[in-house]
Amino acid sequence: MIEMAGGFERLRPHIKTHKMAEMIRLQLALGINKFKCATLAEAEMAAAAGAGDILLAYQPVGPNVDRFLKLSAHFASVRFSCLADNAGSIGNLSDAAARASTRVEVLLDLDIGQHRTGINPDKSALDLYRLIASLPALTPGGLHAYDGHIHNTDVTERTAACEAAYAPVEVLRRQIEHAGLPVPRIVAGGTPTFPMHARREGVECSPGTCVFWDAGYAQTLADLDFLPAAVLLSRVVSKPAANHLCLDLGHKAVASEMPHPRVVFLELTDAKPVMHSEEHLVVETSQADKFAVGDCLHGLPWHICPTVALHDEGVVVGKGRAGRGWKVAARGRTIAV
Repeated sequence: MIEMAGGFERLRPHIKTHKMAEMIRLQLALGINKFKCATLAEAEMAAAAGAGDILLAYQPVGPNVDRFLKLSAHFASVRFSCLADNAGSIGNLSDAAARASTRVEVLLDLDIGQHRTGINPDKSALDLYRLIASLPALTPGGLHAYDGHIHNTDVTERTAACEAAYAPVEVLRRQIEHAGLPVPRIVAGGTPTFPMHARREGVECSPGTCVFWDAGYAQTLADLDFLPAAVLLSRVVSKPAANHLCLDLGHKAVASEMPHPRVVFLELTDAKPVMHSEEHLVVETSQADKFAVGDCLHGLPWHICPTVALHDEGVVVGKGRAGRGWKVAARGRTIAV
């Protein structure tokens, strides 16, 4: 059980996993009103579903600057914020906001080990935060520290890695506050480090994968007791050889950026991938004779987030019966804005 001081007020779940308005509404009904997203389409979907506080965990650049401002103006009652990690982008965002006669809340994006985006939490970060605070069209919104590189299977090792990565963030926070500037929030972590950040006072946690869970985290993060809530329905489309089944679960149906196994079948405990192409997955299994062409199989994807983005909708199943579909509304790059 993960306990959080402050409860749902400190939850800012990442919606990149599900991209569904219905899921936003379920979370709103539980009292969750803060969300984190990766794309403007996700931000628009969340705002239209009723979210009140949305962090675009991405640095707007190019035409996305004006799109972000347009989105903020369209949903004027929603509190939008975004990330930035360099003086040029901060200046461009401020200039665009000034032209639009608005203000933008900006969180400084910190690199605490993943080396994907962000700035090291050192004096340069303090100078950038001062820059955000000094520009008339921007408001400093705090710090963003994503530790996506930490996914140790051993919880003790994961905790130690998380503490080491986060320590400079706390130092920077104190330096910023000593300089007389506000740090309204720190948004930290993902699903693997959710339990560690949940124990910190004043830190917003942004797990995403846990809403559906997947086979990858289920195998590597045994300390987290989330249950799978999404499976892939596949059918046998051919039996090309003895002990072989060909399934309609190609690259276009299940995330394929990971090594195999990319899906774990509930009915086939010994399935071994033989080949994987755009439309087909061939597996070898001693249970092949039990299945005929057209039979169904159910599989847990190894990586749920990009798998969801491959499908137009998810079908809600209850008591063994398929019900209505939930549109994966934010799988596209744009909705209206």
